[in-house]
Amino acid sequence: MAQVTFHLMADDNSAPSSSVQEHLQVACQQAANHYRLNHRVFIYVADQKSAHQIDELLWAFDSDSFVPHNLPGEGLKTGSPVEVSWQAPTNNRNILINLTDKVADFSRQFSQIIDFVPGDEELKQLARIRYREYQQLGFKVDTQKTTQAA
Repeated sequence: MAQVTFHLMADDNSAPSSSVQEHLQVACQQAANHYRLNHRVFIYVADQKSAHQIDELLWAFDSDSFVPHNLPGEGLKTGSPVEVSWQAPTNNRNILINLTDKVADFSRQFSQIIDFVPGDEELKQLARIRYREYQQLGFKVDTQKTTQAA
């Protein structure tokens, strides 16, 4: 049975943009961790602009270690260990990091899914809907408190 883990982001009463930035940093940390475990990761984003934002974050993410990644149409035909896209994956991957506000139509092809519960109340409600959808699809769903990556 596939596993979905929702990362509970800290409630942040400051600017919503800092909460979004923290959310993206944690997603990059998760991608890096899974890459180091030799997992193939797919980061699903809402649009091309978001994909380029994650691409830039991954380039600058960790000065001590590079996380090989690509956007659609870049790199080798088999793709890099981490792929970032707003489209369905073109290669087999075992980890899905969902940065959209919906459950991806292709979720069932992954053995593990990482999703997020942001601190913002409106985004929390969307996460609750995704949580229920994953359960209805037969996934094992858990939550985990997340601390900001250094």
